[in-house]
Amino acid sequence: MSSRIAPEQAAQRAVPDALAEPVILLDAVSVRYRVPQERIESFKEYAIRRMQGRVNIAEFWGLRDVSLRVQAGEIFGIVGRNGAGKTTLLKIVARVLRPTRGWVRVRGHVAPLLELGAGFHPELTGRENIFLNAALLGHTHKETENRFDEIIEFAGIGDFIDAPIRTYSSGMVARLGFAVATAWRPDVLILDEVLAVGDEAFQAKCRVRLQSFRDKGATVLLVSHSAEMVRSMCHHAIWLDHGMVQAAGAADAVLERYRLAAGIAP
Repeated sequence: MSSRIAPEQAAQRAVPDALAEPVILLDAVSVRYRVPQERIESFKEYAIRRMQGRVNIAEFWGLRDVSLRVQAGEIFGIVGRNGAGKTTLLKIVARVLRPTRGWVRVRGHVAPLLELGAGFHPELTGRENIFLNAALLGHTHKETENRFDEIIEFAGIGDFIDAPIRTYSSGMVARLGFAVATAWRPDVLILDEVLAVGDEAFQAKCRVRLQSFRDKGATVLLVSHSAEMVRSMCHHAIWLDHGMVQAAGAADAVLERYRLAAGIAP
């Protein structure tokens, strides 16, 4: 089964109304990180050295003046090199971080899947972690019970459901995490390179589910190093570098500028 969307299908994708109120709106958002320059072994030592003025702090900006509008029903792509600020941007939208400057508004329920194994406990079984992860996403035990069989079927981990998560491969963890996060349709789904893990058949299942979410009005923020995935799934995208927006607009145009700057062959 091919996961590629044919050009004629891509051309028929609905373009959200640019005049409608956006689901995600960032205005001149900047995020500053402050990191000690030397290794400090304990909080007590840090507190003492801090009071003595002996802590050397390095500052750097994870994001600088990033503005962004994402409409309902979009699968919006974010591209850039490692360390460009992509994950910081997702954490701002997920309300994990607060901006140092600027403001952000996100409408509706957000389901973040920011990294493999986020919200999973390694010593708990897959079954136990489903209920734990679903609770962290705001779902009740009864709601999770009603979706449990569907989650297991989508994840495709079979008899491993009662084995500890620490025995899972990274692909199995990604499949289970994606299955839980998407068992309910959120208003905003945040994915950080999750679809890069797993075989082609599972990636195809993920794309079908994301497209169904989009058709029902959900919004997806998708970080991926796969230009083909961004091109086939996203109508709009941005390219980040050193925390700043280098290009924004139609996905094809943004990818072309990114690839030229990075020296990536078409």
